[in-house]
Parts: sequence; C-alpha cells; structure tokens
Amino acid sequence: MVTYGRVRMEDVARQAGVSVATVSKVVNGRYGVSATTTARVADVISELGYEASLGARSLRSTRTGILGVLVAEFEPFSTELLKGVSGAMADTDYELMAFAGATHGETVGWERRSLRRLGGTLLDGAIVVTPTVIEPGAAVPVVAIDPHTGSSDVPTVDSDNVGGARSAVEHLIGLGHTRIGMIRGREDLESARLREQGFRQAMAAAGLEVDETLLATGSYRSESAVAPALLLLDRRDRPTAVFAANDLMAIRTVEVARTLGLQVPADLSVVGFDNIPESALAQPALTTVAQPLREMGRCALDLLLSLLAGEELAQPHVRLDTRLVERASTGPPAPGRL
Repeated sequence: MVTYGRVRMEDVARQAGVSVATVSKVVNGRYGVSATTTARVADVISELGYEASLGARSLRSTRTGILGVLVAEFEPFSTELLKGVSGAMADTDYELMAFAGATHGETVGWERRSLRRLGGTLLDGAIVVTPTVIEPGAAVPVVAIDPHTGSSDVPTVDSDNVGGARSAVEHLIGLGHTRIGMIRGREDLESARLREQGFRQAMAAAGLEVDETLLATGSYRSESAVAPALLLLDRRDRPTAVFAANDLMAIRTVEVARTLGLQVPADLSVVGFDNIPESALAQPALTTVAQPLREMGRCALDLLLSLLAGEELAQPHVRLDTRLVERASTGPPAPGRL
C-alpha cells in the first residue's frame, strides 16, 4: 500500500468517494480520470495535508516550485555537484529536492524510472547526474551532468575528460616515469572512455608504448579498485606510477600499495581524477585532476532555469576546463625503475 506521511492512499480514496486506482492515477498524472474527479481528489489531498500536497499543487498549476537533482547514489562526486546546485538556488524562487534513484547496485535505467516517477507531478525540472540513458521528451525539462550517451536535444554539462587525463599522465612522464599503469572507470560510461583516450594520447605524444597488461578496470567505486590494484602492483615488473580514473579508486590504490609494503610516492606514484575533498585529506595527499564540480552544478542549474523560462540555449552543451593539482602522492621513480 502506498502511503504519504501518516495518511494512506486508501484514506484519500475513501474521503473522495473513488477507488484507490483512481487516486493513484490522479497523483501520478495519468490519463483516464475526468476533470471533475481530478479536482475532487486534489481537494481531498490538500484537505488531508499530507506530503503529496505537492502533487495536489501540480494538479491546479503548471508549476510545483520544485527542481530535482537525480543521482544514482550519494557519493563524493555527486555530493559536490549537489552543493553547487544548492548554492545557486538561493537567488531563485525554486526549492530543491535531491533523489538517489539506483537500487541494489543498479547502474542502468534508474534515471528513466526516476523521471517517470517524479517528473510532472513533483518536479518542474530535473538535473540528472551521470545518466546512462538520456531520452528527449521527458515530462519535465532535463539537463544532464557528465552524461553517458544520448540525444543531442538534451542539454549537457561535463568537463574536459580527455585533456584532464592527458595532463595527469604528462605530469607522471615529466617526473621520469615511463612504465605507467591505469585503473579505468566503468566501461559503460563515456567519462571512462575519454579518460583512457587522454591516457593513450599522452603516452603516444611522449613516444611511449602502452603496455596493455598494465591497464585494469574498476567501476569508479572505492572497493572496485582493490582487485585491479593488486593485479598491477603484485607483480615483479609492476608499474612505477598508476593513473586511476577517479579519486576514490586512486585513494584505494594507495591503500593497496601500502599493504604490499610499497611507499607512495617513493615506490609508486598515484594520480586520481575529480579532486573530491577526500583527495586532499588522504595520506599522502593525492595528486589529482580537478573537475570544477560545484561550477558544473551551477552551470546545469543555469541551463535548466533557461529551459523553464522558455529561452533558447545559446550553448546547450557546456564543457568546462580541468586542472592538475599536484600534491604528495607523486614523485620521481626510484633509481633504476623508470
């Protein structure tokens, strides 16, 4: 049974004199209910005063005053983006709702289900973070941050993944490293593909051949780096440096190196990507590629507000610059190990 606060959908149906199925259709904005019945149910929703009154407001008006940020899960990357959106909301008339839509480790399809559940009834518009599915024609205007693939009709915000990865590997090469490994991100995400592309570009530009046995794959989650890090580091001809496709995997790689008796950066240099707050607090502090995460959130909100205002977007696909942040996790290779 669906409930909202202390009031059940059955209570709304009983007081309105309709079936539970009819109340469900009204709350979820579905077809097949007359305007008179819809109005009566909306009045009961408002009278009972449960949290679905947001839905009742949407029945009487074209706006709810709520914007959503939809993420697969709350982790450092999405949290920083959310902070950027939240900080920029103060100058608007909207309120913000954050929603984590993935369940049981789900990686694909959560965004479609979340938009279907929330769009048009609770939300006026949505910012979707790292979606694997982007579809035009959603019930509300949508902007995607760090998207996988999708229609060019959906406005997007991302950062220079190729250039950022290239700068990370160039930094390692500049320190004297030639045997460089990489822990890649989730294979179905565009950012992972682009960061590997940047890795390969930097190696090729320096005249260095990529040793394919020194490339392993994680999933961007911290725990996913353990097996790849062991694969790369627990070998006699281990790399002298590792570029991890995000900070969570880079930090875990340092921890794995420590369990193998390796010192960072004396025995192994490690670079990450994102510059989440945890990277500066790691031991040693992590050299990483900074994405302007909060600025990405603010930029996505600007695009969404323009869509809601009916404005034509001069630049619907925004790509922001990255920068290398040098800290203590990188240094020259040990003598005799390049």
